[in-house]
Amino acid sequence: MEWQTRINKLYQKLRVTLGQCDLCGNSISDNTNSLDTIISPRLICCHCLADLPLFTHTATQGDLLNWPAITKALPKIHFDHLFCLSPYLPPFTHWLPQFKYQGRFELASLFADLLAHQWRAFHFPINATPVDLIISVPLHISKWQYRGYNQAHLIAKPLAIKLQLPYDETVLIRSKKSISQVGKTGAQRRKSLTNAFALAHKLSAQVKHVILVDDVLTTGSTASEISKLLKHAGVSKVTVLTVCLTLPAR
Repeated sequence: MEWQTRINKLYQKLRVTLGQCDLCGNSISDNTNSLDTIISPRLICCHCLADLPLFTHTATQGDLLNWPAITKALPKIHFDHLFCLSPYLPPFTHWLPQFKYQGRFELASLFADLLAHQWRAFHFPINATPVDLIISVPLHISKWQYRGYNQAHLIAKPLAIKLQLPYDETVLIRSKKSISQVGKTGAQRRKSLTNAFALAHKLSAQVKHVILVDDVLTTGSTASEISKLLKHAGVSKVTVLTVCLTLPAR
């Protein structure tokens, strides 16, 4: 209910104001200064930060598409690399719905900080090629008007600033309105997303490597459809960056 959402938002803002960890509720005033280099403003304590279920990128050379179980679960994709912060597990299963539907915009900075830190920490082939542009998965205008914001844009903009890379929020538009993708199979998603995106303007000929940012990747259909469009426009490589990846069922 709307009143419950407002109360929860006020409660979370109060905890941040009081300097309490968003997860355990303990004070974060005693954290070491090193935490400030990763997360600002600080929302979680150093202990909860260490407990986050982040991917071990050394195991996949910084690219989750090197994990056979992931490539098997993502057939017919058109993007080249996949970099995700975490599997879709707690606390992200709580944070992302709060961010997406309850307007907890401070979490965008947390996600951007963590993604930027992880991206810079690994010097693998995935980021050996210079990135020319960062873009985000767009919303259809009707959904944007209803929700009032695009969660992917709220992550991508501060991420681009932290990585010191150009960001263009206008280049990509969602031209086809589709119903919710929740619960659909990969084939169903691919069918509903056909010709769902378009370029608002022509890309520069110098744009060859693009980072595409979204909150969660499930079947990869949205990212793949956008990647196909970008490659038709002359892009050579698309790297998908998301906060979470829904792991394939065993």
